[in-house]
Amino acid sequence: MDTNDKLDKLQKILGDSIEKLQLSYREMNILVNPENYVPVMTLLCQHKDLQFSQLIDLCAIDYLTYGDDLYPRENSESRYAVVGHLLSMPYNLRIRVKVYLEDNETPAIASLTKVWPVAGWFEREAFDLFGIIFHGNEDLRRILTDYGFIGHPFRKDFPISGNVEITYSHEENRIIQQAVSIAPRENVPRIVRPDGFSRH
Repeated sequence: MDTNDKLDKLQKILGDSIEKLQLSYREMNILVNPENYVPVMTLLCQHKDLQFSQLIDLCAIDYLTYGDDLYPRENSESRYAVVGHLLSMPYNLRIRVKVYLEDNETPAIASLTKVWPVAGWFEREAFDLFGIIFHGNEDLRRILTDYGFIGHPFRKDFPISGNVEITYSHEENRIIQQAVSIAPRENVPRIVRPDGFSRH
């Protein structure tokens, strides 16, 4: 089965439940709206002619500073997107599914843990690093940062030096948290700095 046949097959099965189906970098890509996210993923997993039974990865994207003029994207209103990568072992197919989230202040989407239990780990990582809520994930807590960590470090507006630092206090004989003592600095490479650039 050639690539066009695969795309036609997918389009016939998924129909109007998807926004867009295309081939990009030799990989099939689906764009879906938030309402159809779980139904489409369930169909991809369980349909006998697809059987994308393996969730390889699930990650998030923050488009806050994305260069729309140079690299246009499908949705210029949404700051966050969730992307799933699926594998169909019986048919040796891979597919990428993207969904843009509607709320830029409190990004949220339905969990895929009922479809693929392993999604719980990926969703915890996206919650920890991007602050995305996955409704239905019963174990949504931080996985890479500390429980007392402030903010979500993969957001584009997160300060590069963080919000707090941990040091050992000899006077108190314990580890303490305090405000970051590193002075902010500009990390823009010299070759792309505008005229009149100042480091202070």
